[in-house]
Amino acid sequence: MSRLPVLKKRRDFIAASHARRQGTPGIHLQGRNRDDGDDTVRVGFTCSKKVGNAVARNRAKRRLREVARLTLPQHARPGWDYVLVGRAEQTAALPFTQLQSDLIRALRKVHG
Repeated sequence: MSRLPVLKKRRDFIAASHARRQGTPGIHLQGRNRDDGDDTVRVGFTCSKKVGNAVARNRAKRRLREVARLTLPQHARPGWDYVLVGRAEQTAALPFTQLQSDLIRALRKVHG
C-alpha cells in the first residue's frame, strides 16, 4: 500500500481549517475539496499542547497516522485534503477501533 501524501505547508492547513469540519469524541476532522483537477488525497495531522506534553502529542499523532493509513484509502474522496486533529486525553486513550469508526463517521458527515 502506498503512503498518502502529507500536508506540510501552513497555507494548506489554514485552507482546510476554513472548510468543512466535523468533531467526534476521538478526532476532529477538517476536510476540503481542492477543485484543482488533481485526484490525490492529501492528509495532515496536528495536536495542540492541550493534548499533553510532547510524548502524549506524538503518541496521539502516531495513532492518527495509522487510523488515516487504514481508513482513508477506502473512504476518502479524490481531490480532497484532510486534517486530523487530536483531542485532549481522548485520541491517545480511546480503543483503536473506536478511533477508526469516529473517522469514518466524520468523513461521512464532511462529505454529506
